[in-house]
Amino acid sequence: MKLTTRAALIAAFLPTALFAESTLDANADGMISLDELQSVHPEIDSDTFMQADTDGDALLNEEELATATEAGLIPVQEG
Repeated sequence: MKLTTRAALIAAFLPTALFAESTLDANADGMISLDELQSVHPEIDSDTFMQADTDGDALLNEEELATATEAGLIPVQEG
């Protein structure tokens, strides 16, 4: 399997894997708040969170979280 195909498959499943982690979405509402993210990654500051929150609703959805993780703004959640 080509590396790009593997990367595409990983990227396709990454958001689901990240949201499946109950430690990240503590209230299980399908969105990640700054407080929830900082409880797992205290090094994330509000400026970084705002960069990841592209729609400006103060919450990260699956797509925003995946994009921010790919961009290196947010560390990959390890199980």
